[in-house]
Amino acid sequence: TVMRLTKPTLFTNMPVTCEDRDLPGDLFGRLMKEDPSTIKGAEALMLGEMLTLPQNFGNIFLGETFSSYISVHNDSTQEVKDILVKADLQTSSQRLNLSASNNTVTELKPESCIDDVIHHEVKEIGTHILVCAVSYTTQAGEKLYFRKFFKFQVLKPLDVKTKFYNAEVSLTPYPHPQTDEVFLEAQIQNITTSPMFMEKVSLEPSMMYNVTELNTVETGDEGTSTFGKMSYLQPMDTRQYLYCLKPKSEFAEKAGVIKGVTVIGKLDIVWKTNLGEKGRLQTSQLQRMAPGYGDVRLSLEMIPDTVNLEEPFDITCKITNCSERTMDLVLEMCNTRSIHWCGVSGRQLGKVSPSASLSLPLKLLSSVQGLQSISGLRLTDTFLKRTYEYDDIAQVCVVSMIEIHMIKA
Repeated sequence: TVMRLTKPTLFTNMPVTCEDRDLPGDLFGRLMKEDPSTIKGAEALMLGEMLTLPQNFGNIFLGETFSSYISVHNDSTQEVKDILVKADLQTSSQRLNLSASNNTVTELKPESCIDDVIHHEVKEIGTHILVCAVSYTTQAGEKLYFRKFFKFQVLKPLDVKTKFYNAEVSLTPYPHPQTDEVFLEAQIQNITTSPMFMEKVSLEPSMMYNVTELNTVETGDEGTSTFGKMSYLQPMDTRQYLYCLKPKSEFAEKAGVIKGVTVIGKLDIVWKTNLGEKGRLQTSQLQRMAPGYGDVRLSLEMIPDTVNLEEPFDITCKITNCSERTMDLVLEMCNTRSIHWCGVSGRQLGKVSPSASLSLPLKLLSSVQGLQSISGLRLTDTFLKRTYEYDDIAQVCVVSMIEIHMIKA
């Protein structure tokens, strides 16, 4: 005999009611009140207060633990010897031995039984076959053997979709900017037929990144979940989780290394269903498309949020050689309609080795108010006579001090 061990379910019944003026009168109402399975005071509610044991294998989902009770009973009037009970689980890719013990039982008397409980964390979807094999020896010395097969399907409980966003410049304010941030958006959908309690959804980053979870709202001393206090995911509902990954300090300066990193980490999802039955899934390593920086990357290390109209202000750029060859760079600064560079254009920056960087302070001013885009930088590699142009490097808010003084007055 094989019985799957699962959490019980609440008893359900179909209440039968009628109006008092109908022929049965209050007969149905009195019978429901006397029914021990109904909830007192809410007899017409379909959900009862009793628990029922599962009548079949039911639905088994990937990430849950499959538990089964196996009982071998001697129905004969004779004692048998050398009983060996073996339980294997056959999947599409492998065959697993789930027997708690492979030792032979010396004897089994009539009306006696051998009991075993097996557990297995389901890690594959599709058809599974539980193969229970029993071998024994009769009193006449005859060796007998029989097998039973129990087939069930393992279904997919969640649909997980991911999106990556590469950030050139962090939102972290100066003087501690952080570049090369990666934002991960994970969409998790409950594709089962029952609600899920989402106990944990976390991201385990790869060795090069630190992760910050962006799924809480800070209120006072502690944060609250963006999904509210009751973390239930109804059938076919979807939630979006957001994470920010930042390169560790020992890798942050290695532009060539970070450029080639495609492995980000893996999601760890833990949920509970049906009176606390637990499930857990870990995704495979999530991979993103490596950002294309080209041969020379230009990023911002410092820029003010607001500047005054027609007053010079300072920015600091970082130039990184992402190629595998040494470059000899020349910087040219080209004015635009609103942005005017201060300094000498066409100056030599010198040689930059592969994966090396240099910090470049620059001064400029704006002749137009409003949100202005900084453009007009050009780098030329004199070795290969190759030019790299950079437009829309950043945006800055330009205000007029005269208007501000008039408003204050």
